[in-house]
Amino acid sequence: MTQTKETAHPAHVRAAQAAPHLDIDGMIADRGVEVVVCCGAGGVGKTTTAAALGLRAAEAGRRVVVLTIDPARRLAQALGLSELDNTPRPVSGFDTAAGGSLDAMMLDMKRTFDEVVLAHADPGKAEQILANPFYQAVSSSFAGTQEYMAMEKLGQLKAAADSAPDGWDLIIVDTPPSRSALDFLDAPNRLGSFLDGRFIRLLSAPAKASGRAGVKVFGLGVQLVSSTMTKILGGQFLSDVQTFVAALDTMFGGFRERADQTYRLLSREGTSFLVVAAPERDALREASYFVDRLQADRMPLSGLVVNRMGRVSAGALTPSRALAVAEALEDSGGPKSAENAAGLLRLHAAVVTIAQRQRELAERFSRSHPDVPVVQVPALNRDVHDLDSLREVGNALAGP
Repeated sequence: MTQTKETAHPAHVRAAQAAPHLDIDGMIADRGVEVVVCCGAGGVGKTTTAAALGLRAAEAGRRVVVLTIDPARRLAQALGLSELDNTPRPVSGFDTAAGGSLDAMMLDMKRTFDEVVLAHADPGKAEQILANPFYQAVSSSFAGTQEYMAMEKLGQLKAAADSAPDGWDLIIVDTPPSRSALDFLDAPNRLGSFLDGRFIRLLSAPAKASGRAGVKVFGLGVQLVSSTMTKILGGQFLSDVQTFVAALDTMFGGFRERADQTYRLLSREGTSFLVVAAPERDALREASYFVDRLQADRMPLSGLVVNRMGRVSAGALTPSRALAVAEALEDSGGPKSAENAAGLLRLHAAVVTIAQRQRELAERFSRSHPDVPVVQVPALNRDVHDLDSLREVGNALAGP
C-alpha cells in the first residue's frame, strides 16, 4: 500500500501539496491589517505585485494607498495616470461598488528628505541644511537613504491615515530593490547611526578641541584626521561637513527616534510582510534569507509570492517524448510542415523543462520553510500595461 502511494504521488507533488496556501483575499478582508510590505530582490515583480494587490483591495472595499519605488512610467500608465510623484494621486476607472478607493505615489527620495528637514528643524537651520553641498550628496546618494526615506514616507502616510476618519485603511509599500533584502530592515538604524555617529562628530570636532591637555591631545588627533581627509577630499568638503553637522545638530535624536517608531510599526500585528521572488535560484535564495530574518526578528510574515511561474497547457507531453517525436520528424525528411512541427515540439520541450525547473525550485523553498504560506503567480503572456492586466495579476495572487 505504501509503495503504491509513493508511485501515485511523487516527492515533488507531495511537497507542493504540503505547502500552505497564502490567502491573499483573507489578508485583504482583515481590517486589522493596515500595512502590507512587499519585499524581496530587485526585478522579481514587487512593484506589479503591490499595484495589483492595491487594486484588488480597493475593489474589495478597502481605502488603499500604494507607495512604489519603481520610477518606470509603465506603472503609472497601468494605473491610468500620466505620472507618479511624491504626492498620492487618485486612481479611477475601477469598480468602486464596494466603497473602496485607490491612491498611488512614487517615492521621491530627495524630496522626502527635504520634508523631514523642513518638519524637524528651525526655519533658519533648515535653510542652511538644504543649501549645504554635503547634505545634498547624502540625501541623494548615501547607501540606505532610499530605504530610510521609504520608511519615513510610510510613517507620514500612516499618520495622515490615522488623523482622518475617512483616510486610508490600507497602506501597501513596494520596498526599494537592493543587493540584499536585509538592507531594508537595517536601513533606518544605519542612516541614524551615520548621522549621529563618531565619524561625523569627529569631523566637526576641531573647533571644540581646546583647553585641557587631554583635550589638546584629542585635538591633535582630530587635526591629523582632518589634515588627511583634506588631502584626500579637499578642505571645502570638510567645511561642508562641519557646517552640515552644526546645522543638523538638533535633529540627530529625531532620526533615531523615528527609526525606532518605524521598527515598532513594522513589527506590530497590523503589518503584514509579503516576500516576493521569481522562480530562480538566486531570487529564492534571497527570499529564504529574508524569511529567516523576518522570523528571527519576529516580524509579521504573511507568506511568499512566487512570480512568473511557467505554464504548460499540454503537460502530458513530456520533454523527452516531444524531443523524440521531433527527431523522428526531422529524420523522415518530410515536407516543410513536418519541420515546423518538429520546431514546435522542441520549443514545447524547452518550455516544459523550464517550468519543471521553476516548480522544483519553488518546492525546494517550501521544503526548507514548510510553515510559510505560498502562492504561485503564473507568467502573463503580455506586459502589465493597464488595470485589466493588473486585475489579472490580482486574480492570480488570490489563487485558484
